[in-house]
Amino acid sequence: MTTTTHATEHDNLRHWDDAARGVYEVWYLTWNDPRTDQGFWLRYITEAPTDGGPLRGELWFARFDPRDAKRTFGVHRRFAASAVSSTATPFEIAIAGSTLLHDRAHGMLEGDGHAIKWNLSWRPAAHTLRLLPGLMYVADGRAETTVQSPNPRVAMSGTLEIDGERISLEGVTMGQSHVWGKKHAYNWAWGHCADFPGAPDALLELLGVRLRRGGVTLPPMFLLALDLDGERIRLNQFRHVAVNRASWGHGKVEWVARSPTVRVEGELTCAAHQMVNAPYVDPDGTRLYCANTEIGDARVVVWKRGLLGWREHRRLVAPRRAHFELGTRERDASIDRPHVLVE
Repeated sequence: MTTTTHATEHDNLRHWDDAARGVYEVWYLTWNDPRTDQGFWLRYITEAPTDGGPLRGELWFARFDPRDAKRTFGVHRRFAASAVSSTATPFEIAIAGSTLLHDRAHGMLEGDGHAIKWNLSWRPAAHTLRLLPGLMYVADGRAETTVQSPNPRVAMSGTLEIDGERISLEGVTMGQSHVWGKKHAYNWAWGHCADFPGAPDALLELLGVRLRRGGVTLPPMFLLALDLDGERIRLNQFRHVAVNRASWGHGKVEWVARSPTVRVEGELTCAAHQMVNAPYVDPDGTRLYCANTEIGDARVVVWKRGLLGWREHRRLVAPRRAHFELGTRERDASIDRPHVLVE
């Protein structure tokens, strides 16, 4: 049982209570095993349908193997409200006996021929990363979906067992985020990379969204945060959205984000066989798809503006360490590996 309250623990607390309807909430972890380059995606979910149906919980897990695509898989299972419980002091969400606290996660999941167990722990981060404009966190209900990362970049240790194979993890780089909302964006791209060779403190987090209003799909909005060499670059306020540019689709995200003094450009890429296609369902029953990878490639170039104009400040490359996903209303037919729902 956690006995110490950490500064960022409050940002993991449940946003919705059991009585709320038409809402969902997610806590997710992503990381890589540096010895094998495998990537992993673990999610704890609560959801209450708009139609007044009962609260349910879900557990999701995916493994991505860059050396053998046949070992890449994703599986998730739904559980009744009776299998979901939570506490605020300390923060804990439990789904069918699998638990997530602010500093550790323990659980198991079986289905589609796979058996997964995890026992993971980490020292909580000192600061929460809030990727949306500050106004979005001031008053509830301003965004259909809100995201923040109470543990954006931490060293995680523990064990992971997949189909009898035991993986020991010691000080691997992990990111943990918390999402809540009423409906997913019409289309989105999320990206994260915190394991750049030669840049031990670097952390990249990005989000692109396309909203749909009155039957019209609006131009993309793009937000970016980058921690690098002790500097926190934040190109994620409304003034930045007006000038940032990005595009995404079919295993690729490209962007240019800027302020008057700094410009960050780059791309996240992967092959179709390095992704799983996950079926999402909004609380109102709308179906959509999330193509996810945890073994993509990241390329980032940082420019600084001085008296003589723009100059390249830093170039970062991270093979097989980019975590990103693309959310769409139609399934990407080029991705043939599904994230399987076990009934």
